[in-house]
Amino acid sequence: MQLAEEIRNIGIEEFDYHLPEERIAKYPLAQRDQSKLLISKDGQIVDAKFTDISKYLPSDSLLVFNNTKVIRARLHFKKTTGAKIEIFCLDPVEPIDYALAFASTKSCSWKCIVGNLKKWKDGPLIKEVTLNNESILVQAHLVEREGKSVTVRFTWDGDHSFSEVMETGGIIPIPPYLNRESEQSDTERYQTVYSKIKGSVAAPTAGLHFTDKVFETFKSKNIERAELTLHVGAGTFQPVKSETIEGHEMHTEHILVDQAFIETLISKIDQVIAVGTTSIRTLESLYWMGIKILQSPEISMSELLVNQWDPYLAEITIPAKESLSALLNYMKENGLPHISSATQIIILPGYQFRIISGMITNFHQPQSTLLLLISAFLGDHWKTIYKHALEQDYRFLSYGDSNLYLKE
Repeated sequence: MQLAEEIRNIGIEEFDYHLPEERIAKYPLAQRDQSKLLISKDGQIVDAKFTDISKYLPSDSLLVFNNTKVIRARLHFKKTTGAKIEIFCLDPVEPIDYALAFASTKSCSWKCIVGNLKKWKDGPLIKEVTLNNESILVQAHLVEREGKSVTVRFTWDGDHSFSEVMETGGIIPIPPYLNRESEQSDTERYQTVYSKIKGSVAAPTAGLHFTDKVFETFKSKNIERAELTLHVGAGTFQPVKSETIEGHEMHTEHILVDQAFIETLISKIDQVIAVGTTSIRTLESLYWMGIKILQSPEISMSELLVNQWDPYLAEITIPAKESLSALLNYMKENGLPHISSATQIIILPGYQFRIISGMITNFHQPQSTLLLLISAFLGDHWKTIYKHALEQDYRFLSYGDSNLYLKE
C-alpha cells in the first residue's frame, strides 16, 4: 500500500522536456518504413532505419499489434440558420456495441464532443451526403448534455448503414497537436496497413511504420504476429493537468480479444513485444482480468473492466501464465469466443510489467500518460533517449520516428 501511495503522488513536472514545434512531424514520410528507428537495450542506444527492425528483434518473438481502424469520426453539420457545427463521435450509446452501431440503419446514438455547441440550443442539425449516387439527408438530434460531452442521435434516409454515412460524410480526426486540418492523404496514412476493426478516433501510431516488406523480413528470425483490438479514444490526447498523477482520471477504452489470441500469448509469454502503448495497455489489462477471475470465479464479464488503480491496490505475485490461463478457462467455461471488455488502466513508474518483454513505440508528448508509461519501462533512461533523439533530428509524435525498447 505504501507503493500505491508513492505512485499516486508522482509529480507530473518530472516528466517534462522541451519539444520544439519544428520537431513535431506534421506529415508522414513518403514511405512508411523509411522512418528512423532508435533501439535501446542494456542502457545502450543504437540509431537505425525502420526497414532493419527485424535485425534487432529477438528470434522467435511474438509481436502483438492493435488492429483497430480509425473511423471518420468528425461530421460537419449546418443549422437551418447556416451556422456550422462539428460533431466528433466518440463512443456508441444505442446500440452500445461498435459493430452493431456501424451496421445500424435509419438511426443510432453516440457520445460526442460538439464544436460550437453554444449555437446548438434546439432543433436538429442537417447534413446532405451522397451514397451510391443517391442524396441522403442526415440529421443530428441533441439528446442529452453530460459534462463536456453530449449524446447525439443520428437519423438518415434509406437503408444505408451508419458506417456508410460516416465513410461518405465524415473526416478522419488527426491529432490536435498537428495544428492543421485533415487532408486526403491522412485518409490512408493515418491507418495501419493491418487495420481491420472500426472504432478508433486516433490511430495506434506505433504501427504506422510497418509494411508488407517489413513483415517479410520476420520470416528469417521466426518472428510471429498476433492481433488484438483496443479502440483508441480521444482521451489518449488528454494532458495531465493535475500536479500529481492522483488527480488525473484515465479515459476508458474498449478491448476485444479471442481465445486463439490468449492461447498464443500463453505459449509465447516470455517473448512478447508490444507494438504501441495501446497494445501494452491491453496486454497488461488481460493479466488483471485473469487476477479478477482467480479472486472471484463467478465474476460477470461486465465486472472484468480494469479500473485505473486496480494494479496498485494489493501486492500480486501470481505468474502471467497462471492469470492468462484463468482468463482462457473462463472464456471456455462460459462459451465466450471473445472477451469484450474495457480498461482504464494507468501504467506509471513503479508498475511491474507482467506480459511484455519489449515495446515498439513513437516519441510522446511531454507530461503525458504515454510518457509515464515509457518511464515505467525504462526508468529515468527515457530522458537520455529523448535528449539523444532531439540532438539527432528524430521526428516526434504520431507521424514521427520509431523506437524499439527491449528489457535488459
